[in-house]
Order: sequence, then C-alpha cells, then structure tokens
Amino acid sequence: MADQENNYGVRVTRQAKKRAMEAIGSQFQPANKKRVVLGEISSNAASLENPKVGSDLVQKTKCGSKKVKKAVKAVIAAAKKHELAAEKTDDPLIDPQMCEAYVSDIYEYLHNMEMEARRRPLVDYIEKVQKDVTVNMRGVLVDWLVEVAEEYKLLPDTLYLTISYIDRYLSVNVLNRQRLQLLGVSSMLIASKYEEISPPHTEDFCYITDNTYTKQEVVKMEADVLKTLKFEMGNPTVKTFLRRFTRIAQEDYDSPNLQLEFLSYYLAELSLLDYGCLKFLPSMVAASVTFLSRFMLKPNSHPWNLTLEQLSGYTPSDLKECVTILHELQSSRRCGNLVAIREKYKQHKFKCVGELLSPLVIPSSFFNSIKER
Repeated sequence: MADQENNYGVRVTRQAKKRAMEAIGSQFQPANKKRVVLGEISSNAASLENPKVGSDLVQKTKCGSKKVKKAVKAVIAAAKKHELAAEKTDDPLIDPQMCEAYVSDIYEYLHNMEMEARRRPLVDYIEKVQKDVTVNMRGVLVDWLVEVAEEYKLLPDTLYLTISYIDRYLSVNVLNRQRLQLLGVSSMLIASKYEEISPPHTEDFCYITDNTYTKQEVVKMEADVLKTLKFEMGNPTVKTFLRRFTRIAQEDYDSPNLQLEFLSYYLAELSLLDYGCLKFLPSMVAASVTFLSRFMLKPNSHPWNLTLEQLSGYTPSDLKECVTILHELQSSRRCGNLVAIREKYKQHKFKCVGELLSPLVIPSSFFNSIKER
C-alpha cells in the first residue's frame, strides 16, 4: 500500500513538474499572432488604451486597410519598375563596380580634390627649389622606377602615387642628387604599403639599389617623406580618371577594345616622364590621353565627342597643349632616351601598343569646338 502511495506520489510529482515546465516554457515562446499591417497597429494600440475608441475605430480600420492595400500595390509596382530598369542596364560594357548611380558625384569630388594645393607639386620646383637635381635626373629616376614596378609586379596605381610623392617632396625639400634614388625607393615603399595587398619588404628596395642604401636609411627617408606630406598619401592620379574616360571612349565600339585601353595606359605612363606635364591636372592628362589614343587608332575620325566633353569637362581646345606634348612623347621627340616604358608596352600582353605609329601631325580642326563642327 505504502509502495502504491509512493508510486502514485512520484507519478503526481512528475506530472506536476511537467505541467510546471510547460508553463515556464510558454512564457518564453512567442504567441501565434496574426500579421498586422501598419494601419491596424495604431488602431489596436488605441483600443488597448481606450476600449470605446477601439470599438469606434473598427469601421475606420476596414477603410484604412483598403488604403494600405493600395500603398502595398504601389510599392510592388515601383519594385517591378526598378527591376525593369536594372534589366535595361544589364550591358556587358557596364561594370557594377563603377557605381553608375553616383559616379558623377564621385568624379566631381575627385576633381575638386586634385585641385587642392596640398596635393599638387610646384610646376617649377626644379628651377625654384632644387639646386642639384635636374629635369633629366628626374626623368631617369622615373624610367628606372617603372622597371622596379615591373620587377616586383606592382599595381599601376602604386607607380603613379610614387611619382606624385617624389614631386611633392621635391617641391619643398632641397635634395642632393646622391639621395634622389633613395627618395625614389622610399616613396615606392610608401605607395606599396598604401596600394598593395602584399607590398615588397624594405630589404627588397635596398636590394634593387644594389644595397647602395641601408635599411635604416630607407626607413628614415620614408619617415621624412610622410612628415613632409603630412600623411596626405591618397590623392587622385591620371590613372584614377583614366578608368572612366577609357570606358566612355569605348561606347561607340561594338565590343571592349583592349588595344585602346592599353594604348591609353601607355601614353599615361609616358606623361610621368615629362616634367612639363606637372602643370596639367591629372584629369586633363587623362582626357588628353583619351583624345590621342582615339586619334591614333582612327586618325580620320574626330577623337572627341559631346559625351566625352560633358563627362571630362574639357573641350578639344583645352586639351591642345597637353595632347601636343603627349604626341611628342609617343613619337620619341621628347624623352626619347628613356626606354623602359616603351619596351614594357611592346610586349604581347599589352597588344604591342608601344610599336604603334601615330600620324606626324594632328589636324588643327580636331581642336575646334564641337559645336563648330
């Protein structure tokens, strides 16, 4: 009897425990609620605070639900319209990473940035600041740094930033010619750290100079460059603007034209050699590169159009001086003794654009206003 009572007690205890656990669990489980639209939430809240108000709003809620349904239909229609617009832009020439929706704002910001004095070198620093560095020495340094960038497989952006750091540093600091190469490798080390995923080590840049400089000297110059530039290391370069201009320049082609793209890169790198190009904004050099590239590939067609003018902000007459310098660089009438870039772009991976010949003269009519044509 006692055993039966004990067993019964145990059973009752277990059942009571089970019920208790179910009760506790129900507190943590959300109740099954019907989905409510936004309009009904406000009605329900009002009815909780004032039941009379809630009963009066029942009829209004029915009318409100119709308005909500109309609003939902409008949202769905807008979504479908957006999908159709997205399908229309599904073009192989459109790169989603180019941020089509706000690319104009981005480039307006970059254009304003490139005009800031702190990001620009003096256009005549060799005459006004330097005493031991010449124009020819600068060209030789740039030509050698192109080879270094090729040796270590660095990004083009790294090369452009390197030259920018060098020119900006030399605009405010007098430098002995024996330390010019040291400035070059230290600037490339900084640019590599800024742009590259896996930048070369300091020892690599010592090695490439045949250990002319020690690691300590490179690091000290690196710190000096950073302090001089006040750690303003990110600035738009020719390459920054060329990305967009080259793409726009291909819109009248049936398919992406790699030869035009590589030719633009070739001419842009040639501009780094010439000290005279410092007076032009990077965006103007990029626009001039696009103008000359199109002319070289289609010499009988006008290389500029209204779209390029509107997007770049430059008319053909604005580009005339810069295009003329680039044309002389391409034909080796300027900096003809500096061959690293020319040899680089003679390779098959660059479609041998370094071997292309340009007509000796660009028709003067090509520099007339587009409206005059």
